[in-house]
Amino acid sequence: MFKVREIDKPLILAMMALVAIGFVMVWSTSYIMAMKRYGNEYFFVRKHLIFITLGFFLFFIAANVEYHLYQRWTYFIFFASLMSLIILIFLPGIGGEAGGARRWIRLGLITFQPSEPAKLAVIIYLSYYLAAKKEKLKSFAVGIVPPMIMSGLITALILKEPDFGTAVSLGAMSIIMMFIAGVRLRYLFSILLAAMPFIYLMVTKVDYRMKRVLVFLDPWRDSGGAGFQLVQSLIAFGAGGIWGVGLGEGKQKLFYLPEAHTDFILSVVGEELGLIGISAVIILYLTILFSGIRIALKAKDLYGRYLAVGITLLIVLQAATNMAVVLALLPTKGLTLPFISYGGTSLVVNMTAMGILLNIYKTGVRSHLSAVSQAGGA
Repeated sequence: MFKVREIDKPLILAMMALVAIGFVMVWSTSYIMAMKRYGNEYFFVRKHLIFITLGFFLFFIAANVEYHLYQRWTYFIFFASLMSLIILIFLPGIGGEAGGARRWIRLGLITFQPSEPAKLAVIIYLSYYLAAKKEKLKSFAVGIVPPMIMSGLITALILKEPDFGTAVSLGAMSIIMMFIAGVRLRYLFSILLAAMPFIYLMVTKVDYRMKRVLVFLDPWRDSGGAGFQLVQSLIAFGAGGIWGVGLGEGKQKLFYLPEAHTDFILSVVGEELGLIGISAVIILYLTILFSGIRIALKAKDLYGRYLAVGITLLIVLQAATNMAVVLALLPTKGLTLPFISYGGTSLVVNMTAMGILLNIYKTGVRSHLSAVSQAGGA
């Protein structure tokens, strides 16, 4: 259990505030659609409440499990995630398909998205490997080849679903972690340069991805077709102004803005709560960022430091990408807004990751107090 001084209060309050905002906004964005589709206005918000409850349960467990346990189980966690993606993609009848992509495993009443825990599995693996090989990371054979192969396996399977946005996000997160750990910058640049032709082909040779790029460049060119979602998002932000039109009073969620309760939920936040609401959300994510950096710097060991960095990137990088997409600063990628968007697997995994981050903080505080006590005794 925790003592008060072992709790990073800004981190926990920021997460809880984002979850609370998410609950309110999922209700606001989904009740009309839920009534139309399922005849029950509480359909989505009730499921979301179950996800929140499960998320807090796993958050509490993760916060009280010594984080070095994941170090000992690194390869089991990694290969379990790898196998779940293989089953999703290659085993008929298991993967749930939507919009031409197989991203969900359906087992009776249970549905989950394997790519979400896979991201955390990659973070755990990279933290373990980069800490264990710290003195040899300047070597290409050690610093680049093994981590790129392992993270590349997960990334390739996510691309196969296909989920280009998650794959790119995971790749970026992996490279940033390797850079922070001390892998030579020229090696990382060489990997990026080698990947560029493949990224170019994956975008230009796939029709819907190329359309997303063209829409990003000029969404108003086809405002009633491919650019419809992005245009409606921008209209929502414009309508909200500084103060917003009022909670529950937004118009874009009335079947104008697709994915209003998932990927584009921030647009409705902007419409209903205005610039003030958006600013509050950004401040909460910045709080997580600065708390994560502080926890990483005070971590007991390198493994804890890299794990804290990875978890912080998991949340903040995805939040920044989602915000950029809904504001037409990046092409549409299909990434949810952490803690706010409707999406059970994403919410539960992110809350579990926050529990791990809190445990790293607790362990660091106890280590520091122990060192101070020993110094005083001496």
